[in-house]
Amino acid sequence: MQASAFASIDVDTIRRSLGEPDPAATAKIMDELDENCLAFLAHSPFCTIATSDADGRCDNSPRGDYPGFVRALDTRTLVIPERLGNRLADSLQNIVQNGHIGMLCFVPGMSETLRINGTATVTDDPALMAMLEQDHVTPQLAIVVRTEEVYLHCGRALLRGGLWDAEMQELAAEVPSAGRIWASMSGLSTEVGDAIDEAVAVGNQSLY
Repeated sequence: MQASAFASIDVDTIRRSLGEPDPAATAKIMDELDENCLAFLAHSPFCTIATSDADGRCDNSPRGDYPGFVRALDTRTLVIPERLGNRLADSLQNIVQNGHIGMLCFVPGMSETLRINGTATVTDDPALMAMLEQDHVTPQLAIVVRTEEVYLHCGRALLRGGLWDAEMQELAAEVPSAGRIWASMSGLSTEVGDAIDEAVAVGNQSLY
């Protein structure tokens, strides 16, 4: 079924269904990073960034690196290095068109997540790029974020999903391999998918 087949409701109806947020939920929302948020980011190796283009088309992209790769330049400013990826640059192009950004940061084993909303720009400032060098590789670009909303999100979603539970990792065996999914979406044969999986297994990701 298409999304348009379902009736859309307004904000008043949503509030009648869910009620108003607990004052404690809104009281924790800050516009900057305190010492707890800084400690969280210092131990976070993964985040997602949500952006949209000038027409509102949305994108949500994963970012991962060494713990602390999302660096705080001060209590209102973050920088995210742009590491080698698929070169689609969807997030970067969206930011140029529409500077709003939403981030969700994770610490492995911790059910709570850190939510950060704000405005962003893309930069190639040489001094900043040098500061972001990792393993002798200097990024060419980075995303600079000015925080507007910062808060710790409760862990109910991750607890319900069992994201960090070891037994949940068995689900991966029920899904086609990454190489086969990539090949199928690209209209290629399963043999190509198997070749991609083999290359990834030995650390050669040039095909993937």
